[in-house]
Amino acid sequence: MEPADMTNHGDDALSSRTGAPDGDDRLSEDRSLLQQRLAVRELIDTEVSYLHVLQLCASDIRSRLQQLPQGDLDVLFSNIDDIIKVNSRLLHDLQETASREEEQVQLIGNAFLEFQEELEQVYKVYCASYEQALLLVETYRKEPELQREIQGIIEAVLPQAGPSGLSFLLVIPLQRITKYPLLLQKILENTLPDASAYTVLQRATSALQDVVTNINEYKRRKEVASKYTKVEPLSLRERLARINTHTLSKKTTRLSQLLKQEAGLVPRTEDKEFDDLEERFHWVSLCVTELKSNVAAYLDNLEAFLRFRPQDYNLEIPEGPVVQYCYLARDLQLQAFPEFKQQLEAQVWQPLCSLAKALAGPQNLIKKRLDKLLDFERVEEKLLEVGSVTYEEEAARHTYQALNSLLVAELPQFNQLAMRWLGQILCTFVILQRDLAKQVLQRAEDSLAQLPHHHLSEPAFRKLVEDALGQTSHQLRSFQENFEKVLPPPTTQPLLPGAERQVQALLSRYGPGKLYQVTSNISGAGTLDLTLPRGHIVALLQNKDTKGNSSRWLVDTGGHRGYVPAGKLEVYHVVPSEEELRGQERPHRDSQHQTPEPISAPVPSVPAVTQVVAMYPFMARSSHEVSLQAGQRVTVLEAQDKKGNPEWSLVEVNGQRGYVPSSFLARAPSPAPWGWSLPS
Repeated sequence: MEPADMTNHGDDALSSRTGAPDGDDRLSEDRSLLQQRLAVRELIDTEVSYLHVLQLCASDIRSRLQQLPQGDLDVLFSNIDDIIKVNSRLLHDLQETASREEEQVQLIGNAFLEFQEELEQVYKVYCASYEQALLLVETYRKEPELQREIQGIIEAVLPQAGPSGLSFLLVIPLQRITKYPLLLQKILENTLPDASAYTVLQRATSALQDVVTNINEYKRRKEVASKYTKVEPLSLRERLARINTHTLSKKTTRLSQLLKQEAGLVPRTEDKEFDDLEERFHWVSLCVTELKSNVAAYLDNLEAFLRFRPQDYNLEIPEGPVVQYCYLARDLQLQAFPEFKQQLEAQVWQPLCSLAKALAGPQNLIKKRLDKLLDFERVEEKLLEVGSVTYEEEAARHTYQALNSLLVAELPQFNQLAMRWLGQILCTFVILQRDLAKQVLQRAEDSLAQLPHHHLSEPAFRKLVEDALGQTSHQLRSFQENFEKVLPPPTTQPLLPGAERQVQALLSRYGPGKLYQVTSNISGAGTLDLTLPRGHIVALLQNKDTKGNSSRWLVDTGGHRGYVPAGKLEVYHVVPSEEELRGQERPHRDSQHQTPEPISAPVPSVPAVTQVVAMYPFMARSSHEVSLQAGQRVTVLEAQDKKGNPEWSLVEVNGQRGYVPSSFLARAPSPAPWGWSLPS
C-alpha cells in the first residue's frame, strides 16, 4: 500500500471511530449521486423503450390493421407521428448529455424546458381524441371475430401488450407524459440544493407539472365542447319530449337575466377579446355562405348550358362557319366542359361544403356560450350576495369558463385556418377557369383560322359583333311586337259548375267592371281570409286592407266577404249575350256576299255534342288545331284530347274540326241581362 493510501485509510478509520460528520456527509453525497445517476439512467432507458413501442404502433401495427376503416385508424393512432418526431428529438438531446457527465443533470433540465411547449401541444391533441378512441375499442369488442384479428396482430408485434390489446397501446402516451414530472422529481430529490443544476431541475419539474395540468384542463374543455358541438336533427316531437321542468326553469332564469340586462338593472359582462373573435368568425361564416350560394348557382347555370346543344340539330344553314362551330361545340361538349364541371364539383364545391359543415360546431359553441354566460352572471351575483353556491351552480360556472377559454384559445386558429381554406378554394376556382379558357382557345385555334373574320383585329372584330348584335336585337324586337299582336289575351279559368246564378247576382249588384276570377286555389290563413277554389268569381269591394296593404283585397263571393291575395286575381271578362253578338255580326254580314256554310258530315262515333261560345280569338298553329273568332258558336265534340287532358277540347267550327284551349270556351248563353240566364 502506498503511503498516501495508508494515510487516507488511516483518516477514514479515525473518522469512523470518532463519528466525524465529514465522513457521513461524503457518504450521503455519494449515495445521492448514485441515486441521481440511476434516476437519469431510468429516464433515458424508459424513453428509449417508449419510443420503440410508439414506432412499432405507427409502422407495424397500424399497417397491419387494414381491415379497419381509415377514419378509425386516424382516431385510434391520432397524431402519434407528431409525438414520435418530438420525442425522438428529446431522446437525442437526452442521450447527448451522457458525454458531459458533470453537467448532465443541468442539461437534462434545460432540455425539458426547451421541449415544454412542443410536448404540451402534441399530447394535448392525443389526449383530446383518447375518449373517442376508447369508444371505438368498445365497438370492436362487440364483434368477436374482428376483436380476435386485432388481438392477434398486436400480440404478434408486442407480446407484452397481453389481453388488453388496443387499450394497452392507447394509454401508453398518456402514462408517459404524466410520468415525466415524477422522473424529474426523483432526479431533483437526489440533487444537492446548493448545486447549480438544482434550480434548473426545479423549473423543469414545475414546467412538466404545468404541462400535465394544462393537458387535463384542455381535455376537460374538449369534453364540454363535444357535448355542445353535436348537431342533432330533431323533429318537433323529439324537441317537445326533451322539455321538462328543469329545462323550463333554466330557460326562464336565462330570459329573466337577459331582460334585466336589457333594462339596465344588472351590468352585462364585457369581453372585448371574445367579441372581436366572434365578429371575425361571423364574417368568415358569411363569406362561406355567400360563396356556397354563388357556386351552387354557377353549377346550375353550367348544367343548363350543357343541356343546350344547338349543334345537335339541323340548323338549315348553308355550310361555312356554322359547320366549324358545330364541330367545335361538339368537341367541347363531349370533353372540355364535362371535365371542367367534374373538377369544379370535386375541387371547389365539395371542399366548400366541408368548410360550411366545419363551421357548424363553432357556431353551436358560440351560441351555447351565451346561454352559459347568463348562467355564470347569475351565479356570480348570488356569490356576491350570499357568499356560497350549490354544486350545480359551481358546475355551471366551470362550464362557462371552460367554453370561454376554449373559444378564446382556438377561435383565432380556426378563423385563420378557415380563411386559408376559403382562399385556397377561390384560387382553385380561378385556376380551373383559366385552364378552361386555355383549353377552349387551344381547341378552337384551327377552327378560328377558317372563319371569314379571323384576319380582323380585336377592336374591329368587337365592332363587327356589336353591329351584328344590334341589328339582330332590332329584328327580335320587331318579331316580338308582331307576335304580341296575334297572341291571345291572358286566359281565364272556366266557370265552376253551377256558378251562373252566383255570377248573375254579382253582375246585377256590382257590374262587370268589379268582377275578378281566382287563378289558383286560395287557402285562408287568418280569420278574415277566404278559402276559394280556382276559377271562382268574386266582386272587388276594396283594393287594400284596413292597414293599407294593397296586396290583400276585400272581395265579395256572393255569400261571404273577406280578404284574398291580389296576386291570385285577374279581371273576369263577361261574355256578351247572343243578341249582342248578332247585332255586332249583322252589319258585317250585310256588307259581304252571302256564302253558304258548309254542312258537316255526321260522325256516328262522336258522343253527344255541346254548343258553346268562343270567348277569345284563337289562331291555329298546326293542322291539329282550328282557328276561332270571339263570340263564334262552337260545337264541342270531346271535352278532352286523346290523352284525356281537359285543357284542350275537340270542336267543330264552320265544318272544320280541330283542338282549341278549353279555357277559351264558355257555355252558349241565351238572351238575358249581362249575357247570363238563370238555370231552369
